Amino acid sequence: MNLSSGLSAILVAVLLSSGSGTACAQLAGHGGPVKAIAVSGDGHSILSGSFDTSAILWSQETEAAQQVLRFHSDAVNAVAFLRDGRMATAGADARIAIWTRGREQPDQVLEGHTAPIVSLTVSPDGTKLASASWDHTVRVWSLADGAQQVLEGHAQNVNGVAFTPDGRRLVSVGYDLTLRIWPLVTGTPVVIALPSPLNAVMVGSDGEIATGAADGKIRVLTSDGEVTGELQAGPAPIVALAGTGDGRLIAAAGVGGTIAIIDRKTRNVLRTIVGPGLPVWSAAFLPDNATLLTGGADGKIRRWNARSGAPLGSHLLGTAADPLAAYAGDRGADVFRACVACHTLSEKELPRAGPTLAGLYGRKIASLPGYRFSDALKRLDIIWTPETVAELFKVGPNAYTPGTKMPEQRIGSVDDRRALTEFLARATSK
Repeated sequence: MNLSSGLSAILVAVLLSSGSGTACAQLAGHGGPVKAIAVSGDGHSILSGSFDTSAILWSQETEAAQQVLRFHSDAVNAVAFLRDGRMATAGADARIAIWTRGREQPDQVLEGHTAPIVSLTVSPDGTKLASASWDHTVRVWSLADGAQQVLEGHAQNVNGVAFTPDGRRLVSVGYDLTLRIWPLVTGTPVVIALPSPLNAVMVGSDGEIATGAADGKIRVLTSDGEVTGELQAGPAPIVALAGTGDGRLIAAAGVGGTIAIIDRKTRNVLRTIVGPGLPVWSAAFLPDNATLLTGGADGKIRRWNARSGAPLGSHLLGTAADPLAAYAGDRGADVFRACVACHTLSEKELPRAGPTLAGLYGRKIASLPGYRFSDALKRLDIIWTPETVAELFKVGPNAYTPGTKMPEQRIGSVDDRRALTEFLARATSK
């Protein structure tokens, strides 16, 4: 990790984990909460977006990262697969990037929103992309030429958006307690007022609408907006919804750390999946209509059997091997352990969300080729040495690297800072 944006993980670590030697034997790859998950139509690929500003393309078969997409300057809040095999990512930087697999930079960048984008949806015919933003608007983008249609009316943040099955209308939900059904050609939107701020929406293949709210309830509406029922999915706000392709199940994920599995026909909660107690920010089903993926605040993607509620496999989409196994008993490695979710120690390893730390010492901040650093970091005159790394974690990044997006974090112990810098000298030298 060129400690540029880099050491941002050397202790997202110590903050997010206990720091013990057994805390992170298996890795997901993201260095922050997983805000978004999408599954390709064939189920072979998974795309995730994170607060760590990156998106990762995963192989479902190998459970390994195929590509790390770095473009956004802030959290990646929404991701989607396009019908032509390309990908879309959207972030708190108010931009949408369109990607072709294997390319290091986006093919196209869609700009127009003025606040974070938090939801994306692709039209049934694959020609349009819709986005929901905290600038109170919904935008519909032509994927052919980037032309945009702006839908205005929400009074507060728009948190979710979904096309109807015929692609002629768009459903949006917002913090202003309204669900809106927008005709995309002519006509005025249908506005439905509901009792609680709305965080997520999905539309079934039959046109039925489900929305998740801050009061922990799921409300179900007809395609015309008539409320036909509600159920309590959990005690905490619902922030993500996912449905199976066959229309039978809905997964409702909440900030309380649970996922309710709901029978859409009977509108009953079949079971509640309880994770590690951290917020669940995203969810998606695989095409088998049984496997559920969830993204959590600990940066991990978990897999569940939605029919039984049981965890599946390694429980993570990442490598199961411990990258620090060779350093057992090394105090510096224990301090560094939380950072391995974002950074590799060798250029030979698959890239993660943060830059590799290989050859760290002697390198100028924000100079590692192939990694996108912020302009604020590029303007700094810092060479990474044991002394500068120690100083970074003594005073914290806000003071040492002002203007960066690195989380504020410090290592108070002089001995721990020394152990860390000595470990990096041994482990990152080429």
